[in-house]
Amino acid sequence: MTESLDAARPEVAEDEAGFRSVDAQIAMTLDAAVRPRPVRVAISEAQGLLCAEEVVAEHALPGFDQAAIDGYAVRSVDVRTAGQEPVVLPVVGEIAAGSRQPRRLQPGQAVRVDTGAPLPTLADAVVPLAYTDGHQAKVTVHRSVPSAGYVRRAGEDVQIGDVAVRNGDTIGSAQVGLLAAVGRAKVLVYPRPRVSIVSVGDELVDIDRTPSVGQVYDVNSYALAAAARDAGAEVSRVGIVPSEPKRLREIVEGRLLMSEIVVVAGGAGGATGDEVHAALADLGRIDMTRVAMHPGSVQGFGRLGPDSVPTFLLPGNPMSALVVFEVLVRPLIRAARGTRNPHRRIVGARLLSPITSTEGRRGFLRGQLLRDEANGEYLVQPLGQSGAHLLASLAEANCLINVPEELTEVAAGEQVQVTFLAQRA
Repeated sequence: MTESLDAARPEVAEDEAGFRSVDAQIAMTLDAAVRPRPVRVAISEAQGLLCAEEVVAEHALPGFDQAAIDGYAVRSVDVRTAGQEPVVLPVVGEIAAGSRQPRRLQPGQAVRVDTGAPLPTLADAVVPLAYTDGHQAKVTVHRSVPSAGYVRRAGEDVQIGDVAVRNGDTIGSAQVGLLAAVGRAKVLVYPRPRVSIVSVGDELVDIDRTPSVGQVYDVNSYALAAAARDAGAEVSRVGIVPSEPKRLREIVEGRLLMSEIVVVAGGAGGATGDEVHAALADLGRIDMTRVAMHPGSVQGFGRLGPDSVPTFLLPGNPMSALVVFEVLVRPLIRAARGTRNPHRRIVGARLLSPITSTEGRRGFLRGQLLRDEANGEYLVQPLGQSGAHLLASLAEANCLINVPEELTEVAAGEQVQVTFLAQRA
C-alpha cells in the first residue's frame, strides 16, 4: 500500500527548440512521489529507515540513580575534608551492576559499587577508586567529591514523556540504541520504496554469456540497481526484457503492482524507444520529451497502472542512463523515503581545467572534487571528455560539474557548482 504525495500532474512547458528545462522536469517527477505506507518493524530491522512516529519514552533513562564509575558510594558530606587530610570510612558491603537488593547507607559509611550499580539509600556521590587506597574493609579517601559527583541521576538522559526519536528522523545505530534503552521493541517506519529496474534492447546479453558480434553486456540493469540501492530503495533487478510488445507490456504491468517506481533502461530514443513507448501506452500516459540537459536529453516519464506508479524511460547508453538517474530518479526515491531534502549537497569549487558544454543545455560533467589543505577551498578536476559513452570516467568521479544552459565554455580558475556523488562527501 502506498500514499501519493501529490496526485496532480502539472502542465510543463517547453522552449522554442522543444526542450523542457531540467528544473521543470525535476519538479514534475518529484510531484509524482509515492511514499510507502508506514509499517511496524523490530528495532533490529529499522536501521537506515525513517521513523514514522514520535517515540515518547515510557521509562526514564537511566531508570535509577547509578554509579558512573567503579568506586565507593558515600555521602558527600562525609568526605568533604578529604582534600585536607585522608578520611577513613568502614566499607559495609558491595553492590554489583544489575543488583536488585536494596541497601541503605548510614552516615559515615561507604559501599563498594561497580559502574552501573544502583546507589544505596542516602548515598549522593561516588568516590572513584583512584581517589582511595582500594581497601575492602576500611577505605581511605584522599580526595573529596561533590554531591552528585560520578553519579548518573534517574532521568538525566531521558525523562518519562520526552520524545526519544522524532517523526522523520533517520534511524541509525544511536537511535536503535536509544529505542532499546527506553524499552521499545518495535517502531513505526517508512519502508524503502520498491524500485524495479528493466533493461530493453535486442543487442543486450547478460554478463554470464559471451557477446557475439553486435552484442553488448547488459550494464544498465546492474548499474541502475546499484544506484537505486545507494539512494535507499529496495531494488528488484528484472534484467533484460524482450522488446516484443506483448511480453514487454506483461512484464512492466506486473512490476507496477509491486513497485513504487519502475525504471526502463533503453526505453528512450531510437526505434527501440518508439517500440517501448507504444507497448506501454495502454498502461497510462508516457510523456516523451527532450530535457535541456546533457548527457541524456531524450527521456520519458509517466504514471502507469491503476496506482499511477512513476515510470521512467531512460536512454540505453549506460553513462547517459546513470546521469539521468542521478538528476531525476534519485531525488524521487529520496522523496518517496520521506527525506526532507531529496537532493545531494552542492558546493562551489574552483575549476582546475577548462571545460566545454552544449549550448542551451545544462551540462552534468564528470569531475574529481578535491580540497586545498592550505585554505580549505574546494577544487574540481574535470575527468575525460564530454562524450556520453565514457563510463570509466564516471566510475572515477566523485562529483558532477553543473554547467548552466547559457554557458558553452568555462575557463580554468573560474568557480562552478558541483554535486557530490560520493557518500563519504
